[in-house]
Parts: sequence; C-alpha cells; structure tokens
Amino acid sequence: MQLLDAPRQRTLFDALPTAVTPLRPDRFALDAECWVELQRSWVEGADALLDAAVHALPWQSGRRPMYDRMVDVPRLTAFLPVHAPVFPPPVRAMAAALSTRYAVDFDTVGANFYRSGSDSVAWHRDGVGRLRRHPLIAIVSLGGPRRFALRALGGGASTGFTLGSGDLLVMGGATQHRWEHTVPKVAVAAPRVSLSFRHGHGSGLDLGRAE
Repeated sequence: MQLLDAPRQRTLFDALPTAVTPLRPDRFALDAECWVELQRSWVEGADALLDAAVHALPWQSGRRPMYDRMVDVPRLTAFLPVHAPVFPPPVRAMAAALSTRYAVDFDTVGANFYRSGSDSVAWHRDGVGRLRRHPLIAIVSLGGPRRFALRALGGGASTGFTLGSGDLLVMGGATQHRWEHTVPKVAVAAPRVSLSFRHGHGSGLDLGRAE
C-alpha cells in the first residue's frame, strides 16, 4: 500500500488548529452496571488532526486466524504511549482531560485507520476486560462518520451511535465484561481514524483491539 511506503510527515502536527472543549459528556445506561458517555464535537479542528494522523502514525497491517485460515485485518493499526513524540499537544491534552475527569492515567493510545467502508472491526469485547475490572476506554473519532454499535454479550438487539469527526465516546462500568461492540462495514464511507485511550497499560501490555 502506498501510504505505508511514503515518508512519514511528522512535522505536520506542528501547527494544527486543534483543541479540546470543556469535557461535559452525556451518560447513557446500557444496564445497571454498564454505561457509555458521549460528547459531540469535543475536539475542534478534528479534520486537521485526521490528515496529520494518516501521514504521521506508524500504521501497520495485520493478519489474524479466522475459521482455520489467516485473513487480513480490515483496517490499519498503531499502538503507542500517549507521550510518544509523534503525538501533538492536542492528543496529550485529550489524555490529560480524560485522566482528570475519570481519575485514571490514560497512558496509551490505540489508533485504527478505516480507509473506506470496507474497513471494519467485528463484534468483540476489548482484551483489557480480561485483565482489569471495569476498565475505561475513551474513543475520539476523526474524519468520516461511522456507526459504533453495542449489544449484550451473547447477541440480541443492538444500540449505538453514529460518531462524527471530533466526537468522544467513553465505555465504562462493566461494559467490557457484559457487552460487545463493533464498527460494521458499510457500502461507502470517508476515511476515519479512531484514537482509543487506555489506562494502566504502560509500554508492555497487549492493548487488544481499538475502535
């Protein structure tokens, strides 16, 4: 893919007109112990951050086993500590604001690059749920709108949100234990990058998936 072969323009982050607004999300209960919080347009200048992230992050393509064969992961990924030099001050400001509100240290970012509507992530719970009780995962969406759906573990009716550029979604409580989530394929979609902030990982822990 040409993107992976092109020089990474790490200086694109230098003058981004990007900022975070005051953090006042709305909470939606999934059940008695599980919730999500949503704040529309939390990040101003999100499209500029998208353009920079596409060129600057160390994207990787992956493969994983499925139905007794190896298949391509239908998106590109990058996993970095939040203080990695590649991230601009607005990303660190996001982590600081989230850490203050939720009283945990959001120290790692898992990024996904959805290049088109064909890129997706299947129904799953994040791997951190196997390692920690009630982990928080905060997702900042950059670029084209995509549906983020949730359903109770085991299947059934789904609920969710269409996330636009600059929107913030936080999953908390027992959500990673009792609910699954997905970004499904669609016929047509503009490029999208998600920044998934995690806490308590350090540099040596497997992040699982990011949305």
